[in-house]
Amino acid sequence: MLGLLCLDALVLALLEVFFLPLRVGTLGEVPLPLTVLVGAVTTPWLVLTAAKLVRPGLSWPPLVVWVVVVFGVGFLGPGGDLVLVQDWRAILLLGASALPAALVLGGGLGRAASAKGRVRG
Repeated sequence: MLGLLCLDALVLALLEVFFLPLRVGTLGEVPLPLTVLVGAVTTPWLVLTAAKLVRPGLSWPPLVVWVVVVFGVGFLGPGGDLVLVQDWRAILLLGASALPAALVLGGGLGRAASAKGRVRG
């Protein structure tokens, strides 16, 4: 199950990076970073699902896969191209996706450590 969640993180990270430069308008002038919203919902959800289905101690792999794919493909894209856009949308994607997922991860690990301490103490 953890492998499937990591595969989901890989596919979502690829889609989010490749569709991040999406623009709307007749002349293509208005940036529309819809993938930021997708990442803000799905990345923390993957971490939370890994904590529930596997165990809280192993909820970090989907986040690590997502970050490695975003940076790996973003900076070393196909053919050596720079895929990750160099403006506010890239920062927004990282902040809206990785930060909430890291908070979910930390909360889950903290609850697991607290429950472990209560059982022993």
